[in-house]
Amino acid sequence: MKHIREVAEQAGIPEEFLEPYGKYMAKIDLSIRKKLGERKGKLILVTATTPTPAGEGKTTNSIGLSMALNALGYKTVVTLREPSLGPVFGVKGGAAGGGKSQVLPSDRINLMFTSDFPAITSAHNLLSAMIDNHVHQDNELGIDVRRVYWPRAMDMNDRALREIVVGLGGKHNGFLRNDRFVITAASEIMAILALATDYDDLKKRLGNILVSRDMSLKEVHAKDLKAEGAMGVMLRDALWPNLVQTSEGTPAIIHTGPFANIAHGTNSVVATDIALRLFDYVVIEAGFGADLGAEKFLNIVTRAGKFVPDTVVILTSIRALQEHGDGDIEAGFPNLEKHYENIQKFGVPAVIALNRFADDTDEEIAKLKALCDDRGWRMEVSEVFAKGGEGGKDLGNAVIETLKREKSFQYTYDLQDDLATKIEKLAKSVYGADGVIYGDGVRGIIRSLTRRGYGELPICVAKTQFSISDNPRLKGRPGGFKVFVRDLDVSAGAGFVVVYMGDVNLMPGLPKEPAAIGMDVDSDGTITGVF
Repeated sequence: MKHIREVAEQAGIPEEFLEPYGKYMAKIDLSIRKKLGERKGKLILVTATTPTPAGEGKTTNSIGLSMALNALGYKTVVTLREPSLGPVFGVKGGAAGGGKSQVLPSDRINLMFTSDFPAITSAHNLLSAMIDNHVHQDNELGIDVRRVYWPRAMDMNDRALREIVVGLGGKHNGFLRNDRFVITAASEIMAILALATDYDDLKKRLGNILVSRDMSLKEVHAKDLKAEGAMGVMLRDALWPNLVQTSEGTPAIIHTGPFANIAHGTNSVVATDIALRLFDYVVIEAGFGADLGAEKFLNIVTRAGKFVPDTVVILTSIRALQEHGDGDIEAGFPNLEKHYENIQKFGVPAVIALNRFADDTDEEIAKLKALCDDRGWRMEVSEVFAKGGEGGKDLGNAVIETLKREKSFQYTYDLQDDLATKIEKLAKSVYGADGVIYGDGVRGIIRSLTRRGYGELPICVAKTQFSISDNPRLKGRPGGFKVFVRDLDVSAGAGFVVVYMGDVNLMPGLPKEPAAIGMDVDSDGTITGVF
């Protein structure tokens, strides 16, 4: 690996704006924006078809594409989310790419990194503690403990903490009430950090967090507890993006980590903003398929960051298409078709990338290529896992050509649309649903949110990642279904309304054989099993 000062020099970051964390990692001082010019870069969004549980290699290919573009002579950076410890020790075992297409040092990035996640967790739980302390200390705001909305947070998969009781042990331990934990990636503070544009915006958003209601149903926010300043202090360094390098020594910026199935699923606005000022091309990865991370990036993040992508790469794999076609690529192809159509509806040009796995045959790849050619879609094979940037040059050239096409960006819904209209437009346009079914009391929640001034916020849908629909069992390109909305909530600080569809929760559990079982550290301190 190169020393981080050398990586910064390559990126055009003066050392005065660098806060090193050892030899190979550093934070970028936000004040660099005062020195940099206007945004000059082209934004390349990487999304995917509906994934298998193992994932299709979106991070690996985002990294590989940035290396390929650099190898082709274009000054390029990749901007990624930070890994959450829950998936690292649960299913994935790591989220820093793989093979010859990684961000380094991968073990440090996967394990605590520069402590952004611990800072977010601590800021979140500080607010939790201040709520209970306020109730314990005479409760001047009249907080109704039956209507405390703010949970606690921890960055680990632990299903036992989904529903808990706090305040046990008598009057000295606070008031007895029901509570719950969410994983840190699902914390509203994670979303706030990812969407904040500067410190003033960060504190404003933190203060707007809705924590509870009082006995007369008046809203109580974090600013009523005077908590936003202390939370901002905890997040002071966490708002600075992180600079690392790829396995070929090119710069990479990694920052924040909201999940795409329960939050908006892309890295921070400030990281993207700085990247667009420093580089000619910026590759940004959105979580899961175009129905989740890409949709939320296009409908939520672009509004907050005031930027739009210039082109989109839709990643797929032979195994994913087979998963959606009961083993038949052609039968699974409609899943890719729907994701491509979704991107077209946003008015952004797209190119398809096939992430080649070792057991893919030439016949299978040729079949997919023919299906794409029949529709006039550009498709290139990516072999960045095995070959690094060299294996992504064909894709890189295709992306550069696609950037020459005109875009006519448009949103799925207008902010002035009422919440029910936004949900229906999203369900029909992006998911392909026939309509929407609302659970008991949900229409009343919509009326309440509208009456309280949240009706013109964008919506962030929490749903399964394993289907375009809200039902994980509906594979391929489902039709003839209606999505089920079971609840709504507002993330007033983040600035969106959360819509819960189907059976999705904010605290995952570990699998039967978690990745943690295969991890170890030897007598020399060498870590194994984190990949």
